[in-house]
Amino acid sequence: MISVPRRARNGAVVALPVAAILAVAACSSSSSTTPTSSGGSSSGSSSAVPSISESSLTNNFSAMSTLKPLASQGKGNVAVILPDTITSARYTEFDAPYLSEALAAAGLSPSQFSVQNAQGSDATELTDAQEAITKGASVLIMDPLDSGIGAQIESYAKSHGVAVIDYDRLTLGGSRQYYVSFDNVKVGTLIGNGIVSCASSWGVSKPNVLVMKGAPTDNNATLFADGYLGVLSPLFSGQGWVNVGEPPGTWDPPTAETEFQQQYTAHKNINAVLVPNDENAAPIITYLQRLHVKPKTFPVTGQDATLVGLQNILGGYQCGTVYKPIYKEAQAAAALAMYLRASKTPPSALVNGTTKDSQTSTSVPSVLLTPEWVTAANMASTVIADQFVPAQQLCTGSFTAECKSAGINV
Repeated sequence: MISVPRRARNGAVVALPVAAILAVAACSSSSSTTPTSSGGSSSGSSSAVPSISESSLTNNFSAMSTLKPLASQGKGNVAVILPDTITSARYTEFDAPYLSEALAAAGLSPSQFSVQNAQGSDATELTDAQEAITKGASVLIMDPLDSGIGAQIESYAKSHGVAVIDYDRLTLGGSRQYYVSFDNVKVGTLIGNGIVSCASSWGVSKPNVLVMKGAPTDNNATLFADGYLGVLSPLFSGQGWVNVGEPPGTWDPPTAETEFQQQYTAHKNINAVLVPNDENAAPIITYLQRLHVKPKTFPVTGQDATLVGLQNILGGYQCGTVYKPIYKEAQAAAALAMYLRASKTPPSALVNGTTKDSQTSTSVPSVLLTPEWVTAANMASTVIADQFVPAQQLCTGSFTAECKSAGINV
């Protein structure tokens, strides 16, 4: 029997039979996101087209079974192409198994969908897309490595009559039909507010902040920066905060560490660093620990709620992290794919906003999900409650006592 991977409660990725899954499932102004109350409407009568809402996307994937009638109505395959395994562990650990589970729960057989990873290569991402279309894909769910390759893939898909859903990153200048992501300006706003709150609670009275960014080729990094600079810019203008510098930006952790070390060596007054994700923050925190920087004295931020990020929060070296429930994003993308595959218009309860593509001056119908700021105070009720990170993995060794203090039960 063919199986589809799913993340187990202990954190390991295991295989579950498809039958079992089906049984369980009954940053600048380059673009902007705008949640709305109307992003689309069901075509045909409400009885003929099943409806699903953004709010119904829970971590048991049960809402996906609502879409099973679309499976028999649709044509072709659904191909998912993820970007890499370096910028974030999420793509392997969460997105791939969640997308597989969502598509299976919606009624597709293993032969009707595929999930691939481009491993950081533009050429591989293009080849994967072309091969998927050759093999009968009628819908692509794609997270582009950058807008250049994304637009090239979308042009190829359009010429072959294949619909595209931009997943997590918007392809600027692209021709996709829909976009699924979290409200990325809100992500940045949470990071900005997080470092402000942290500096206050940790007693950093005159923050001298190094403002780091993600890769300049990633539109999400631009939107994140829009959000956190919107919070910090007023503080840098006469309110006692100092913007020490803004390195070029990267999603490569070793490069981020090098950028930080260079800036910290040149500017010993740096006493806080805004980092846009946990992966980049981790080596910076290790470097500060080697310099014997004490806990709760040097604010560092993050995103993605990784295991190491959460442990750095518990240890007092990271202020918090932006948690994005990826199970919602995966289900939203899978749901859109089911509607497109069946030539139906997704309902407004799912498509809840628009996103501006500045290069084409178009508003892209979007599913915009809500991120959360996670600290030790709400870790138990968010990432642990959602089983995003198992308590057994988090609360080991020196973190046992910290977990107990945070109300996390193993």
